[in-house]
Amino acid sequence: MCRLMTPKLEEALKGFPLYSQDGKFGEAICCAIFVIGQVRWFIIEGEREGNDLTMFGIVIGLMEDEYGYVSLNEMSGIEIDLAKRGLGKGKLQVTQLQNFEPKPLKEINDIRLKRFLARFED
Repeated sequence: MCRLMTPKLEEALKGFPLYSQDGKFGEAICCAIFVIGQVRWFIIEGEREGNDLTMFGIVIGLMEDEYGYVSLNEMSGIEIDLAKRGLGKGKLQVTQLQNFEPKPLKEINDIRLKRFLARFED
């Protein structure tokens, strides 16, 4: 398993296999949040597939905010070389917010996430 797989992540995703929160929108439980720079992945479901974890959630901060699937192994391999961008030394990697406790998406204080979820309200 990759560097992002932790016992806390496995525990948070128990009871939330793929498709288990389909159609819940803001009521869906966010199990984990991953970040790199201004990009955030709000993970609501996940299932092991071989030596990987396929997760489903909302990504905010890329070209378009959207629902989608993401591989934990692929996410673990994302790196931004700061030196190539003239921003100093080192690399920026995706990390998991360690202090986050699972809660409904609608309770997360993120303005772009709230705007995204508002598109699905009646």
